[in-house]
Amino acid sequence: MKKIIEEAFASADVRINGDRRWDIVVHNEDFYRRVFSELSIGLGESYMDGWWDCERIDEAFERLYRANLQTRKYTWAKRYHYLQSKLYNMQRKSRAFQVGERHYDTGNDLYRIMLGKRMVYCSGYYSRGASSLDQAEEDKLELICQKLGLEAGDRVLDIGCGWGSFAKFAVENYRVEVVGITVSKQQIALAIELCAGLPIEFRLQDYRDIEGRYDHIVSIGMIGHLGYRNYRTLMEVTHRALKDDGLFLIHTMGANRSTTAADPWIDRYIFANGMAPSVQQLGAAIEELFVMEDWHNFSTDYYRTALSWVANLEEHWDEIKSRYDERFYRMWKYYLLMFSAAFSARTLQTWDIVLSKQGGRGKYHAVR
Repeated sequence: MKKIIEEAFASADVRINGDRRWDIVVHNEDFYRRVFSELSIGLGESYMDGWWDCERIDEAFERLYRANLQTRKYTWAKRYHYLQSKLYNMQRKSRAFQVGERHYDTGNDLYRIMLGKRMVYCSGYYSRGASSLDQAEEDKLELICQKLGLEAGDRVLDIGCGWGSFAKFAVENYRVEVVGITVSKQQIALAIELCAGLPIEFRLQDYRDIEGRYDHIVSIGMIGHLGYRNYRTLMEVTHRALKDDGLFLIHTMGANRSTTAADPWIDRYIFANGMAPSVQQLGAAIEELFVMEDWHNFSTDYYRTALSWVANLEEHWDEIKSRYDERFYRMWKYYLLMFSAAFSARTLQTWDIVLSKQGGRGKYHAVR
């Protein structure tokens, strides 16, 4: 087993017990058995347990992704994971709040030290020359507002509103009104505090329960939690809720190939029931409901964003570590670095998609 694992990593130019910053240093010889039998779960859990270290996990994973090692072998556990997603709707309404409870309700203190001052939990936008995470967050929010063409008095629906970052920015800068929905109790509590006194209503609500009509709709990072069986449902819900001349903007991470479930380690420890959609999956969901006005990809910006989150986490960890153990810290850092590598390797993409109802608004001008 040891030789097989060493050869597999070496094929991606990652040496076991090498001396380069992206090489893996193994502390427990059971590492090889665990990775051989459990693949991504074994690799992730063995890191959480301190069985191996790496100076630059992001650089190691970028090489692993570019070598496509994650697609070469399936364990029975992984086959079962994907079979479940084929047979059942893992994101059905009765399970909708699981990701809120298991990820977003982890603790607002964690997200406050990790994210920028606007608490935007998605890719920043660096293409306008931002030199810091905070500026990249601001530029991202401004980009969304410009793409929607917001005007004073517009009523906007924010599906997956997080801690109210977009809602607060749009109200303060464009004088709109916002309704934000999320499945996280912790997010709602902090969003209400941060947006006190503004014309923003926050609701703990599943997207399938949306009612009313809106001038524009935005969904920032939420589609990654829907699952492939539910993309069409979201499009039908938003089509009913969007006024005929309105725009619907989707910000999401995207995959290069269609799948039905996320990596098993990610599913178990980070994003319960989530997955990244493909162009094909989203295209089929959009068909005959919306006109695709713009599809903007800026994936490497997410790489820079995630690395900034890691830097914030490391700098401020002492402020909150009494409430989290070392295993959690290693898990969270591993997640962020693995994700950053996926964007750098172009395994994952970052998309802004602008949709209209049959081109009802007329000529759309793409914004960058």
